[in-house]
Amino acid sequence: MTESERGNQTPFQAALTDARVSALQKYQDIVVGERGLGALLRYEFFTCGLAGVPGALGLWLRGRLYRYLLGHVGRNVVIGKNVTIRNPRRISIGDSVMIDDGCVLDAKGRDGSGITLRANVVIGRNTVLSCKGGSIDIGDNTNISVNCTVISESSVRIGANVLFAAYCYVIAGGNHGTDRTDVAVIQQDSFSKGGVVIEDNVWLGASVNVLDGVRIEHDAIAGAGSVVIRDVPAFTVVAGIPAKIIKSRSQSATEFHSHDNGRV
Repeated sequence: MTESERGNQTPFQAALTDARVSALQKYQDIVVGERGLGALLRYEFFTCGLAGVPGALGLWLRGRLYRYLLGHVGRNVVIGKNVTIRNPRRISIGDSVMIDDGCVLDAKGRDGSGITLRANVVIGRNTVLSCKGGSIDIGDNTNISVNCTVISESSVRIGANVLFAAYCYVIAGGNHGTDRTDVAVIQQDSFSKGGVVIEDNVWLGASVNVLDGVRIEHDAIAGAGSVVIRDVPAFTVVAGIPAKIIKSRSQSATEFHSHDNGRV
């Protein structure tokens, strides 16, 4: 493939299709996160030997032994069956974190801090946390439900006590220029609008989409199916496509607490 052809691809595509790099080296760079026989053997032992072990034995083995694979693993960690882990040294897991079966923790990239799950975080089944050179930081006691996706090409910061219902989608970066019509969008420059910040105590209903450049301030709520394209003030409820403010929680805190404990 010529330099011109590589210029027509995303950086990840170019890395995957670069004929100058062997298949094994691509695997080590993209999946293992580092080259060298020792790193490769360690990764293969943990992911092939332990990732699929079922039942209580598998939970015990991964909770005890994944500290030797990941960048950091705290106490009382539960890691379910068939969790996909890429670039393990860039993943940090705090105390009492629970990661359900079938999740993906992909921390690939050389810049940023990778994936950080702080104390008491719960990640629901089949949820994907994926870095593409960016970082994902999830605060204490946050609960992310099943089949959610968080992708970071720059920075995603999620605060403490945040609730994601099922099928939420958060993207930081992934924007492409569209001004030129003589070339495909994929060939135009990609950029980030500054990442995503979701502050403490936020609740995202089912299938909420949060786009790059958005800050959702503390104690806000996004209704199910909302597409959040602009900042959300604290203590407000937004809904719709695009999401708009429909209520202020601060005007009716007593009424809110009498109807809902804030649980998804």
